[in-house]
Amino acid sequence: MAGAGMAIAVLTSGGDAQGMNAAVRAVTRMGIYVGAKVFLIYEGYEGLVEGGDNIKQANWLSVSNIIQLGGTVIGSARCKAFTTRAGRLRAARNLVEHGITNLCVIGGDGSLTGADIFRSEWAGLLEELVRDGQISEEVARENCRLNIVGLVGSIDNDFCGTDMTIGTDSALHRIMEVIDAITTTAQSHQRTFVLEVMGRHCGYLALVSGLASGADWLFIPESPPEDGWEDLMCERLGETRSRGSRLNIIIIAEGAIDRSGKPISSNYVKDLVVQRLGFDTRVTVLGHVQRGGTPSAFDRVLSSKMGMEAVMALLEATPDTPACVVSLSGNQSVRLPLMECVQVTKDVQKAMDEKRFEEAIQLRGRSFENNWNIYKLLAHQKPAQEKSPFSMAILNVGAPAAGMNAAVRSAVRIGICQGHTIYVVSDGFEGLAKGQVREVGWHDVAGWLGRGGSMLGTKRTLPKTCMEKIVENVRKFNIQALLVIGGFEAYEGVLQLVEARGQYEELCIVMCVIPATISNNVPGTDFSLGSDTAVNAAMESCDRIKQSASGTKRRVFIVETMGGYCGYLSTVTGIAVGADAAYVYEDPFTIHDLKANVEHLTDKMKTDIQRGLVLRNEKCHEHYTTEFLYNLYSSEGKGIFDCRINVLGHLQQGGAPTPFDRNYGTKLGVKAVLWMSEKLQQVYSKGRVFANSGDTACVIGLRKKVVAFSPVTELKKVTDFEHRLPQEQWWLNLRLMLKMLANYQISLTEYISGQMEHVTRRTLSIEKGF
Repeated sequence: MAGAGMAIAVLTSGGDAQGMNAAVRAVTRMGIYVGAKVFLIYEGYEGLVEGGDNIKQANWLSVSNIIQLGGTVIGSARCKAFTTRAGRLRAARNLVEHGITNLCVIGGDGSLTGADIFRSEWAGLLEELVRDGQISEEVARENCRLNIVGLVGSIDNDFCGTDMTIGTDSALHRIMEVIDAITTTAQSHQRTFVLEVMGRHCGYLALVSGLASGADWLFIPESPPEDGWEDLMCERLGETRSRGSRLNIIIIAEGAIDRSGKPISSNYVKDLVVQRLGFDTRVTVLGHVQRGGTPSAFDRVLSSKMGMEAVMALLEATPDTPACVVSLSGNQSVRLPLMECVQVTKDVQKAMDEKRFEEAIQLRGRSFENNWNIYKLLAHQKPAQEKSPFSMAILNVGAPAAGMNAAVRSAVRIGICQGHTIYVVSDGFEGLAKGQVREVGWHDVAGWLGRGGSMLGTKRTLPKTCMEKIVENVRKFNIQALLVIGGFEAYEGVLQLVEARGQYEELCIVMCVIPATISNNVPGTDFSLGSDTAVNAAMESCDRIKQSASGTKRRVFIVETMGGYCGYLSTVTGIAVGADAAYVYEDPFTIHDLKANVEHLTDKMKTDIQRGLVLRNEKCHEHYTTEFLYNLYSSEGKGIFDCRINVLGHLQQGGAPTPFDRNYGTKLGVKAVLWMSEKLQQVYSKGRVFANSGDTACVIGLRKKVVAFSPVTELKKVTDFEHRLPQEQWWLNLRLMLKMLANYQISLTEYISGQMEHVTRRTLSIEKGF
C-alpha cells in the first residue's frame, strides 16, 4: 500500500482521442491498487474550475467496461477560465478541498503546458487562499506540493519525445478503412480521389496513411511541394493511368501549404486534376471520423502501460522532481521532462513558420524522416542509375500473415531502384525446389499493400526435404540473394541453408529473414509482421463476446487463441479487452491458480459486472485444455454463472493488414534490401558472389527502437526449437500489467521489479521509432 494517504485525480482535456478511456481505467485501477484515493474530474479543466459534482471519487468498478469505448467517458472541454489566475485559484481550492495533490492530465501540449503552469503557481495559489481565509495554514501545509504527470492524447502524433501519442494508431485505422473502401469504388469508375485528413500543424497521419496506401501524391505541412508542383503532379497521375492503373489517390493534410506559406486546399487539387487531365475526381474530407470509433489494440495497450507508469511516477515524485510526461520509447514506457518535450514541439512549429522545412522534418524525429524518405522512394518509379550484376529472389514461408504483401512490394520496388534483377517465388521453399520462379517489375506489385494473406502463396516445407533441388534452381536462376518473409519456418529454413553452405557452394549467398507470423515467436525481433493485425482481429471478436456476455448476465466465455506455444497473442489481446485471465505456456499455472481465478469470477458475479472473459493460448498446457477449463469453470460456477467456449481459429490470420503492419512491412522490406545490397557489394569479387560468414544471413527485426540484423547462427543459441520460441521474450513483463488491471493479487514489489528488468529510464530524446 505504497500510496496510502495519497489522493490522485485524473482528467482528460483538449480534443478527444481513442484510448483515453483505457488510460483513465489504468490510472484509476493502479491508483486504487497501491492504496491511494482516486478521483475522476469530469469535463476537463472546466470541471476542475467548477468543482462540485465534477470531482468524484472512483472505485474499481467505476471504470469497468470502458476500455473498448472511443472518446472519453469523463468528458473533455476547452476552458478559458483556467487560462486565468482567478480560474486556477478556484481549481486549487477544489483540489485542496478533496486533499488532492497528485494530478494526471491526459491531453495535448496545450493541456500539459497549462498543468505545468498550475504546478509552478501552486505555492502562491495556496498563499492567496490562506490570505482570503478560504483555507487554513494547516491545510496549506498538508497540501504544499502539487505533483503533475502528463499523458499525451492527440491523434496527430505531434508531440516530441514519444514514438506514438494516444489515439494516433486508431485514427490511422479509421483513415485506412476509408481508403480501402474508396479504392474499390475508384477502380470501378476509374476515378481520382482527393482525401483530406486531419493534421493542421503535423503531417503524420497523412504521411503514414500515404505510405500505407501507396498514394500517388502527398501533401504535408512539413515539406511543401516545390514551385511548379502542379505540372509535375498531373504528369505523374497521367503516367500512372497510361500504365493501366484504374485509380489515383491523393492524400492531403488539412494544414498543407506551398513554399510561400499559402494553403493548398483539397478542392484546389481536385479542380486542378479535372481541368488539366479531365479525370473524374472526387473529394473526401474525413473530419471527425478520425477521432471516432473504438480504439485499436495498440492504443488500448499503450494507454494502459502509460496510465500505470503515470501512477508510479506520482508515487516516486519528490519536491525536486520536475513535471514529467510518460512517453513511449520502442516498446517501453519512459518518463521525460514535460516542458523540455513541449519546447521541442514548439521548435518544430517555429522551424515551419520560418520556412526551415528540412529542419522541421528532422525535429519530428527519425521515424517521421524515414517515413518521408521511404514514401518518396516507393511512390514513383525512378530508373536505376546503372544495371547491377546482382539478382535477388523473394519468397514467403510458413502460415500467411498480414503485411507479407507490403514487405514483398517494397522489397521488389527498392530492389528495382537499386538496379537488381528481382525474382519472386511461389509457395515458399517448395516452390523454389520446383522452379516456380519468375522475374517481376515495378507495376507487378501495384495494389498489394492492402491485401491480406500472401499473394505469392506460402507453405511450411523446410529446405532439408528438398535441398538438392533448391540448390539446382539457385544455380539455374543465378540467385545471389534470398529474402525470406515468414514465421519460425522461415528462420529455421534459412538456418538450414546456412548450415548446408559447406556442402553446397551455391548457398554461399546473402540471405535475410523478415519475421512475419501472427504468433510473434521469431527470435531477433520484438514484433513480427502480422501480429498487430492478429491482435486486432482477436480483440474485435472478444469485444463482441463481452457484449454478448453483458447482455445475458452471469456468463463466462473461455476463448482460445492461436500462437502455438507463444502466448503473445493471448496476453496482448487480454490487456486490450480487459480479460479476467489469460493462460499461456511461458507463465506456468497450476490448479491452485485456476481455483483462484474461479473464485475471482464468483466474486465478480456478485457485483454489477456480471460477466467474465478468460483467454487460453492453444498450447498453454498439455492437460489443462480448453475443454478442461470449460468443464472446470462450469462445474465450479454452477448456480452462479454459466460457461461458453469460443475458438477464434484462423480468423486471426485473415483480414486486411492494420496500418502498423502495412507501414512496418514496407519499412522492413526497404531496409532488408538495402542491407542485402550492401552485403552483396562486400562479398562480390571477380564476377561472383561468395558469402560464407555468419553475418551474411540475418534476421531483420525491431529491437526496442532500433532495426537490428541478427545472424541466424547467433540466434540459434537463444532459441528453444522444441517449442519454437526465443528463450527470452520482452513482452512477458506485460503479464504483470494484465494481472494487476484484472484485480489479481500480485505485489507491487513484483510489478516494479518486473518492469525494471525491461525499462531503463532516460532523459529527453526526440528520436521517434525507426
